[in-house]
Amino acid sequence: MILSRDTVCDEVDLTASAEELNRLADAVAEGEELLGSTAPTADALAGVEVKKTPGPGVLIHLDSERQILVISGDAAGRAVLADNVRDMASAEDGGHLHIDYYPGHFYLAEGSVPLVVNSPHGGMPTRWSGGRRDQ
Repeated sequence: MILSRDTVCDEVDLTASAEELNRLADAVAEGEELLGSTAPTADALAGVEVKKTPGPGVLIHLDSERQILVISGDAAGRAVLADNVRDMASAEDGGHLHIDYYPGHFYLAEGSVPLVVNSPHGGMPTRWSGGRRDQ
């Protein structure tokens, strides 16, 4: 699992195998775990810590002192996030998922940092699902 922080866009990019994404999804659903990452660049984070908190919703934030991504929140919000991560783990044609807070978001808490979860098969879909490719 590679977690890179983009300071220009103020977001975290997550690239992982299907197995690693499923392990992260399990940790998010259960609410307690610390997962390490590989660190190929200076912008890489050391890992992800998942915590149970009363919520409401899920807060995704950076612990800059420990250089880890922290995911905390209530069981209902964590379950939705875990399902989204599992969906990316099983995406067979590539793609990526943007997890961004906006006012009124149904499971993310205000203050959450944007997170991009990449499919294990690449960040862009390998097949076209409608319309013409040249549009």
